[in-house]
Formats: sequence, structure tokens, C-alpha cells
Amino acid sequence: METQRDQELPILKVKNVGQCIGCYSCMIACATAVHKDYSLIKSAITIKTSGGYQGRLVVDICRGCLEASCVKACPFEAIIPRKGGGIKYAIDKCTGCRKCVGACLVGAIKYDNTSGKVITCIQCGKCVTRCPHNVLAMEVR
Repeated sequence: METQRDQELPILKVKNVGQCIGCYSCMIACATAVHKDYSLIKSAITIKTSGGYQGRLVVDICRGCLEASCVKACPFEAIIPRKGGGIKYAIDKCTGCRKCVGACLVGAIKYDNTSGKVITCIQCGKCVTRCPHNVLAMEVR
């Protein structure tokens, strides 16, 4: 019998990017609930335009890699793999070496100059619950 512990965990997905209006609710949710800050810079998710006056919005998120290059790059085991994809982040083990920042294939890990640590998605889903347009979802692969 498969237990909940054996099951893969859901990861963050962009489901309906065309419905995004750039309200930043997801970024505010991440910054406040996860990183305890009101600045959008402290969000692990980024909403931006693809360029130009008529540019569409782009959602930059952790893709939940199954074999994440950021995990391999971290010499201090501050970033470890998460079942189902993505990572677990042990901020107390992070030295701020930034090796994971350079290793992330999609540029989803940012360095925080204030704390000297990284800002990365932990696949918690707080952003999903705050998005009023159902742009994001938590799904098992």
C-alpha cells in the first residue's frame, strides 16, 4: 500500500499565462508569506513583460527539475532534492556562495543582498492560492 510519504509531491506550474494581468498577487504572497518581506524583490516568482508596449506577460518560476542542477552545485547541502521535483531549502545551511544561482538553468534562484542568502521557490503553493485569475496551479507530474 502506497502511503502519502511515498507519493510524489505537486510542483508549481503555469497553466494559463494568457489570463495573467500582472497584478503581482502571486509575488506579494511569496514575499510576505514565505520570505516575511513586503518587497516584490523578495519573491521567488517573477512576473514581467516580454517586451514592448504590447508585450505579453511572462511568469518566471522554478520548473521543479527532477535532477536539479542547483542541488548538485550546492556544496553545503542547503539545497536538497524534493520528491516529485523541485528543492527543499535549508536557509541555516546556506552560506551565500551563489553557486546555485549560476547553476539554475532557468534563472529562478536570486541572491538577496540584504540577507546574504538566496531566494528560491520551495513549491509551497502560496502564490497559487492568491492568484485571482487561475494562472498558476500545483500539480503532480
